[in-house]
Amino acid sequence: MNVDSTPQFVEEAYKKIERNLEVVRARFNRPLTLAEKLLLGHLDDAQGAELDPGESYIMLNPDRVAHQDVTGQMAILQFMQSGRSEVAVPTTVHCDHLVQARVGASSDLQDALNESSEVYQFLESSCRKYGMGFWKPGSGIIHQVNLENYAFPGCLVIGTDSHTPNAGGLGSLAIGVGGADAADVMAGLPWEVKYPTLIGVHLTGELSGWTAPKDVIIYLAGVLTVAGGTNTIIEYFGPGVNSISCTGKATITNMGAELGATGDVFPFDERMATYLKSTRRPELAELAEKYKHLLTADPEVEKDPAQYYDRIVEIDLSNWSRTSQVLTLRTEHVPSQPWPKKPRKRVSRIQFPRPWLAVAPTRHTKI
Repeated sequence: MNVDSTPQFVEEAYKKIERNLEVVRARFNRPLTLAEKLLLGHLDDAQGAELDPGESYIMLNPDRVAHQDVTGQMAILQFMQSGRSEVAVPTTVHCDHLVQARVGASSDLQDALNESSEVYQFLESSCRKYGMGFWKPGSGIIHQVNLENYAFPGCLVIGTDSHTPNAGGLGSLAIGVGGADAADVMAGLPWEVKYPTLIGVHLTGELSGWTAPKDVIIYLAGVLTVAGGTNTIIEYFGPGVNSISCTGKATITNMGAELGATGDVFPFDERMATYLKSTRRPELAELAEKYKHLLTADPEVEKDPAQYYDRIVEIDLSNWSRTSQVLTLRTEHVPSQPWPKKPRKRVSRIQFPRPWLAVAPTRHTKI
């Protein structure tokens, strides 16, 4: 199994999306949002699937699977029960979560190698046997490695980590899943997910020197709350999108998990093309330009977004500052939430739990 997102692999993925969307367009007879294109473009049965947002469950065929070294262990053990000699889709394993930040990179890495050697041996040998890509301890964080090497605009990738949506900054529909879901896909089965509703975030203006991409998602989290994105895909659109770099977009989509969102995604633009070229993938940038009609919402959607999204949030990046928006949140949004009117009993400083003291100190622990 070649785990790389080669130009041939990516173009075949685009052709599959195109074939599915021909069927979906005939069924819907209306313009499509980007999230709909990427989601429904990966349907296992585009003709027969029940498509009722927020109600029905749909079966999808992801392009890729990614694991980190903690959750990936059980997923691989489950996959082994399938009896397959090789994974059905490109799959990678990234050893980053078992490296605990205590002192510094070199020291912490050596501690992880000593403490988790059996785990790493199991993961490496499993990857070798079943055709998965193996990223050893110290070779990078799963989300950054995925963004720099494997993700591509239009890709549907599932990962056994809640922040898998990081790749949405490169136009991928990237979704965090459980190990059992990942094992199914690795074994060649479609992935089942509740058909999500859509939240459109309309970005206008440009980020100034006083704001950063993280401010955007923190503000959005305040508007939607930690559960406001549950069973939804958040789709960013509008002229302000192009003012945010690809890695800035990834910063925003990375925190979609904090909103409870199924996933979040940006449309393909020149900032993503620049990033693909900067990460030595110019052929993928050319392919994305060629198939751009699959990687952006239909023009009618942006002209009248209220017709296509279940909810819209407007953000003007030019007239926006972190302080002013926080004040707006406190005065307008907090009173509308069903939170307790009376403050709960305060916990004194002495009574406040200190969970870090429950961990046995090591030679690296400072208390």
